[in-house]
Amino acid sequence: MTERVAVDMWFDPLCPWAWITSRWLLEVEQVRNVETRYHVMSLAVLNEGRELPEQYREMMERGWGPVRVCIAVEQAHGGATLAQLYTAMGTRIHLGKEPLGRDMITAALADVGLDPAFADAADSAGYDEALRASHEAGMRPVGTDVGTPVVHAPGPDGGTVAFFGPVVTPTPRGEAAGRLWDGVLLVAGTPGFYELKRSRTLGPIFE
Repeated sequence: MTERVAVDMWFDPLCPWAWITSRWLLEVEQVRNVETRYHVMSLAVLNEGRELPEQYREMMERGWGPVRVCIAVEQAHGGATLAQLYTAMGTRIHLGKEPLGRDMITAALADVGLDPAFADAADSAGYDEALRASHEAGMRPVGTDVGTPVVHAPGPDGGTVAFFGPVVTPTPRGEAAGRLWDGVLLVAGTPGFYELKRSRTLGPIFE
């Protein structure tokens, strides 16, 4: 059997577009020989020092808690458990419409069978250095004028290509997910290719 190829995705739990991309990658794993590894980035870190609308600024402040907890869990239990926690948080945030506070975090930890004491990390700046390092590792190849999701994937020459996106809704399923994967790799692996974009007419659809 051919060895599965590692694909790395950076997420912030509060981003609905990252959530859809992460569910798409799970679909891709079923039809293409890839395995996704999940990492933490932070929209709060990305937007530091920027002029933001008041409502968005407040959301960024609430966003510190979930990413700190994700880093704490990753440090203690590794990437596989981080992926499980992301699924638990994303299900509650995006499907359950739960707010980003401690109740959501504690419930998501319980969903994965983790110690509820991890929720204390939400208020601890002690995880911020590791959070910023994870964020930087994901964003460095794509720059700071994009957000989440960010994906690092194998390129055509054996190297790695990194890109923001894809921004898609609803989640492509089955072979449709595989075809999108093939196309994304094709354009992302083309030297000198930077952008393909059109105006969004739909918000995120969670199915």
